[in-house]
Amino acid sequence: MFGAPPPVLPSASRAVPLPRRPPGPVDPGASGRLRRWYENELGWPTVPGDPLRLVVGVRFDVLDVPAEAGHAALGRLGRGSPVAVRGDRMLLLVAAGSAEELPGLLEWLEWGGLALDLGAIGPQGFMDAPLPTGAGERPGGGLTTERPGNGVPAERSGSGLMDERPGSGRLGSQGAAVWLRPPEPGCEVEASLPTLSALGGAGDAPDLVRLVDTVATWCHRIRLRRAGAQPPASRAQGR
Repeated sequence: MFGAPPPVLPSASRAVPLPRRPPGPVDPGASGRLRRWYENELGWPTVPGDPLRLVVGVRFDVLDVPAEAGHAALGRLGRGSPVAVRGDRMLLLVAAGSAEELPGLLEWLEWGGLALDLGAIGPQGFMDAPLPTGAGERPGGGLTTERPGNGVPAERSGSGLMDERPGSGRLGSQGAAVWLRPPEPGCEVEASLPTLSALGGAGDAPDLVRLVDTVATWCHRIRLRRAGAQPPASRAQGR
């Protein structure tokens, strides 16, 4: 009566074939070229319509942390692991399935009893797509990407992070998201993302456990600093 249920995509990124743009009207101008850059060059699925949004939980999950905590954790990421900044927040791309692992991981690391300013977006979530760093148009109509010498993205795109799971009610803080470490076309981006399987691995494999522990430590420090900066009366009311 209601038809067959929609297929369920596996959480492991390598089990999912490279997505292709869904049928529909062709996006004109730079918006369409940016969509093709994400879909065809990176192999990341997008959501039809504007603003351009990336599907989370297929190729990657996202940790949403204070920018200060994110900067402290950059050393825990692989060199090719993409990172975006939105105002005072940092969006760290991690392996698909990490959002589901986060609560248990925080408990195991003995951070579970604290209210940390640390969120995660996984399946059924969406991330508004930042522009590539220094994105511009080639004379032939394609996209160019540049890395300014100071590592600061040259252009901004109105973006945010949204979790549309039923009952979540979570909407990322408003502002423009830009790539601090942009994804690089032609590279296996997923191989550079922090994952639980890298724990104890050799070389520079990104490790989700150490990343989360570092981020949680800094979130706690920020929380204590903010609490100490409040007037005594405000601290008493917050107990």
